[in-house]
Amino acid sequence: MIEPARKRVVAFVDGQNLFHAAREAFGHSWPNYDVRRLSVSVAERMGWDLAEVRFYTGVPSRADNPRWHAFWSAKLAQMGREDVWTFRRSLRYRDHRIPLPDGTHLVRRVGSEKGIDIRIALDIVRLARAWRYDVALVFSQDQDLSEVADEIRAIAKDQDRWTKIASAFPVGPRTRNRRGINGTDWIRIDRQQYDACLDPRSYLPGR
Repeated sequence: MIEPARKRVVAFVDGQNLFHAAREAFGHSWPNYDVRRLSVSVAERMGWDLAEVRFYTGVPSRADNPRWHAFWSAKLAQMGREDVWTFRRSLRYRDHRIPLPDGTHLVRRVGSEKGIDIRIALDIVRLARAWRYDVALVFSQDQDLSEVADEIRAIAKDQDRWTKIASAFPVGPRTRNRRGINGTDWIRIDRQQYDACLDPRSYLPGR
């Protein structure tokens, strides 16, 4: 298989995974990334040609959390205007019991994402089969995606072509998980690169 001189890359961004990694690494308290600028920055650093950016996130319903529902609705709309393909899925909520020192419990509703990693995995495989990229650039450290790396190598062998999958993620002094997705090339994003790709809009009501 001949490695192409110029490599087409599609970025697959797990919005919540990227946010939590940036919060731990750099202390950012809300999803303040500009995914197109960050994808361009990483691709240019690696010498790749960015062909497409795809963004995936869970979003709370208006009834469960009107503030963050409004934030994500506005941010995703702006991404769409910047030619970023977006996928949203409603968060599922469950009651989480927190034990207190006096023996009682505090019940708090906690939202969780379901199916985002599966959607990303399916799209990585589908676009590989369609020859849409040479490099899948995945902004995530979710090890549930490690089997996708094996599948991409199998597809490349079947198609007799060169293909790579890379895992990009923020790393700072407070980062505990410094591993990318198993079976992928790891691309660490430092604070200088991340902060050069911030979205100046807040999208939060009242800010």
